Amino acid sequence: MQPRMENPAMVVPGAMDAVLALAAAVKDGPLPADTLELTHLRVSQINGCASCVAAGARSARRAGVSDDRTSAVAAWRDAVCFTDAERAALALAEAVTRLSDRPDPVPDAVWEEAARHHDEQALAALVVSIALTNVFNRLNVSTRQVPGAWG
Repeated sequence: MQPRMENPAMVVPGAMDAVLALAAAVKDGPLPADTLELTHLRVSQINGCASCVAAGARSARRAGVSDDRTSAVAAWRDAVCFTDAERAALALAEAVTRLSDRPDPVPDAVWEEAARHHDEQALAALVVSIALTNVFNRLNVSTRQVPGAWG
């Protein structure tokens, strides 16, 4: 596979700096690194972003997420290795990513379960992180970025 172009965030002046600043703000926030890594991986799986799945799996390992947990993300509902807070975050990640799949894209039950486990600041960081992963996925998938070329 050949990329159609360089990552667009690298082409638009200042765009990658802005994206990385947003990523740093989320990383420095109140969410556990495991939660950020697991939700990034799940969103990237849903969007079929091979670059982000590959980079996300490597990043999760570097952050100390076990291979068992990383491997189980796609089937998180049936896996026993996730906390209730992580499950709530993964459910929210799926809902926010699949906005057009149902009339109420982020059902109250999904939101309320996430809010039960995460205070407002952590919940805000989670939503920003999910949105940012979706940005990366859309940039990479639309321009056919090659897995392993970065990250």
